[in-house]
Amino acid sequence: MVAVWDMPDVDVTNVNAVNSAVEEVLAKHGRIDVLVNNAGIVRDSQLVKWKDGEVVSTMTDAVFDAVINVNLKGVFYCTRAVVPHMIKGGGGVVLNASSIVGLYGNFGQTNYAATKAGVISFTKTWARELGRYNIRVNCVAPGFIATDMVKSMPQNILDSMAAKTPIGKLGEPQDIANAYVWLASSAAKFVHGAVLSVDGGLVMGT
Repeated sequence: MVAVWDMPDVDVTNVNAVNSAVEEVLAKHGRIDVLVNNAGIVRDSQLVKWKDGEVVSTMTDAVFDAVINVNLKGVFYCTRAVVPHMIKGGGGVVLNASSIVGLYGNFGQTNYAATKAGVISFTKTWARELGRYNIRVNCVAPGFIATDMVKSMPQNILDSMAAKTPIGKLGEPQDIANAYVWLASSAAKFVHGAVLSVDGGLVMGT
């Protein structure tokens, strides 16, 4: 049985809200078998923007902290809240959302890239710590995916994204969902501590 987190959005930066949400799920379903840490935001800015011999702007503390709090600390809060219940229940699966940006960086995304690299390190560390409790921990690193937000971009930008991808097209949200479903299933029972790139070969072509 898989307990589904079927509640209104939870502020993953609020530890009390996260803990309360976990308790609500447990009260309704009795257990949690799979946790997908998929909450994330972007707040892009260059570390230092330099023009005509002087600093024009920098990434602010607020912009840096906002992304760290959701993308990294939120993953920590949610996993810390859920894992004890998985241990008591005999095991489970933790799946973390990273990005190819976490592997190779990206212009203007100091904060975002740091969080996605951090999520990969979480995955590797927790795989070592939690495997003994029959808890598998893996990570998905998407490439360019045709979400509603991405599809709203100008066509020339979309064409550029597709051209950078060896398979020659953008991925679909279902491609990422399918990766999570497979990693959560018994078909992936010996996959642990892995980073699965779902990117149409983009990392290979970088």
